Amino acid sequence: MAGIYLHIPFCKQACHYCDFHFSTVLKRQPQMVEALKKELILRKAELNQKVKTIYFGGGTPSLLSITQLNELLSCIKNNYPVDEKAEITLEANPDDLSREKLEALSKTGINRLSIGVQSFFESDLQLMNRAHNAQEAQQAIVWAKDYFENLSLDLIYGIPKMSLQRWEENIDRALLLDIPHISSYALTVEPKTALENFIKTGKIPPVDDTLAKAHFELLLSKLKAQGFVNYEFSNFGKPGFFSQNNMGYWLGKPYLGIGPGAHSYGNGQRSWNLAHNIKYIRALLQDTRPFEYEELTSKDAYNEFVMTRLRTMWGIPLKEVQQRFGSLFSQYLQAQASEHLAASRLILRDEHLIIGSTAKFLTDGIAADLFWVD
Repeated sequence: MAGIYLHIPFCKQACHYCDFHFSTVLKRQPQMVEALKKELILRKAELNQKVKTIYFGGGTPSLLSITQLNELLSCIKNNYPVDEKAEITLEANPDDLSREKLEALSKTGINRLSIGVQSFFESDLQLMNRAHNAQEAQQAIVWAKDYFENLSLDLIYGIPKMSLQRWEENIDRALLLDIPHISSYALTVEPKTALENFIKTGKIPPVDDTLAKAHFELLLSKLKAQGFVNYEFSNFGKPGFFSQNNMGYWLGKPYLGIGPGAHSYGNGQRSWNLAHNIKYIRALLQDTRPFEYEELTSKDAYNEFVMTRLRTMWGIPLKEVQQRFGSLFSQYLQAQASEHLAASRLILRDEHLIIGSTAKFLTDGIAADLFWVD
């Protein structure tokens, strides 16, 4: 299994919490699409197995026209061996999803939509500077269900001033829409974002980790009761609707990252493209990919393996650690895990280390305790 991720670096406006690479200068979209196609062609020898996931992320990929999306998909299918049942996902903002746009999207080969709702409350959307309103979010999903079976929506918890009751109402509204997948993330204060500035200047209160934990635990219980499986820390799916793209990342499958700022992984190497739209376009139009890379050391690969696997419902397979990294790393992992096992923060099940049910919110911290540190 291999994947292709396309980073579409355009947005109508900047969300206050976002530190992803994007531009609000939309006039360069045609040149960017040509550059993305150039990179796809230049790198077609890098994947030696079938492509089973294609993911349009961003940015806001739903800003692209149907023609532009079709051009990119045709370029992929003409240059890569794409599985006929490949999962093809488009991230979309509700304000871009008219009924006409949805119908046209359903005819492109895209078979999964990930809709960036974030909240069903106007005050939250305004605080985050989202481009849509709550009514648009609700309507977009209702319309999308007429054209797509495989749908996901994003929700953000831990928003300042969001009470537990309002968070529960957010979850309930999502459940009433009866879609098979929900991704939910804690609001994170990234450096040099508007959100960080607002908190520093006292315009909004800081993020409350205790409240975020309560939000997450409520999310776990309510979604479990409705038949959702928490297959990765931030992802909840009904059986048969787990995101194959997400699973590829967490299970260490190779993928190409196409576009400015996009990351790629495979063959013990990680690379990333220059995060600058104009320089990226200029380089690709001259058949040059502007990127940097690093060879992963055994320590890097082990730490990444621990971090990604522990976030999943399957946990860390001890036999695979032994096979891939050897006895030294295997023994180290088991020694580092012992205290967490004794406290039931970790559970050993079928030779897999799995996060205990009451310790899920501590996953990243526990993973850090298992890392190899020189």
